[in-house]
Amino acid sequence: MAYLKNFNSVFICLLIIFPDAFLQAQDLSKWEKEIAAFEQQDKVTPPARSSIVFTGSSSIRLWETLDQDFPGKHVLNRGFGGSQTFEVLHFADRLILPYHPKQVVIYVGDNDLAAGKTPNQVFTDFKALFQKIKKSNPKTNVTFISIKPSPSRKNLLPAIKQTNQLVRAYLKKQQRTDYVDVYTRMLLSSGKFNPKLYRADSLHMTDAGYRIWAEAVRPVLK
Repeated sequence: MAYLKNFNSVFICLLIIFPDAFLQAQDLSKWEKEIAAFEQQDKVTPPARSSIVFTGSSSIRLWETLDQDFPGKHVLNRGFGGSQTFEVLHFADRLILPYHPKQVVIYVGDNDLAAGKTPNQVFTDFKALFQKIKKSNPKTNVTFISIKPSPSRKNLLPAIKQTNQLVRAYLKKQQRTDYVDVYTRMLLSSGKFNPKLYRADSLHMTDAGYRIWAEAVRPVLK
C-alpha cells in the first residue's frame, strides 16, 4: 500500500513538472489508425526505394495533385492532418525512414503555433526531426516549406515569421538542405492576404494555393 501511495505521489509530481510531455504522449494514439493505413497501403503497393517523401500536417495531406505537380518524380504523400512537429518526429520511424528517401519535404509548425507553442519550441522540435532524418542517412536532402500566412491565423504572423527565420538560419548551416519560402509568395504585393488562395475556412488552400507551392518546390526537388 505504501509503495502504491509513493508511486502515485511520484506520478503526480511528474505530471506537475512535465505536463506537456504527458499530454503529448496521450495525444499520439489518435493518429494510430491513419499511420497504420499508410503501412497497409505500402504492403499492397510497395513504394519505390529512394522516393521523395512529403510529410507534415494537413497542408501536405490535402495536396492531392502531388503526382501531377511533379511528373517523373517518385513522390509519396505522408502528411496527416492536424499534426504537430513532435508527432511527425514520433512517427518518423514509420512514415519517413522506412522508405530510405533521397529527399524529405517537410511542412510543420503551423499547428504547433496555433496550439500555443513558441517559435523556439517549434524550432527545437524541428531540429530533433531534422537530426533524426540525417542520422538515418546523412545524404538525405531535407527541404522545409516555410509556414504559410493564413487569414484565420493572422494573429500568429509575428510568431510564424520568427519560426521561419529560425529554421532558415539553421538550414543555411547544414548540408543538403533547402528552405522554400512560400510565405512571401502567398501574399499580395501590398503585403495583404490573397483570398483566392484559401478555402472557406481561411486556413487550408485552394488549387491556386497549391500551384504556388508547386512552383516554389519544383526547382529544389532532386
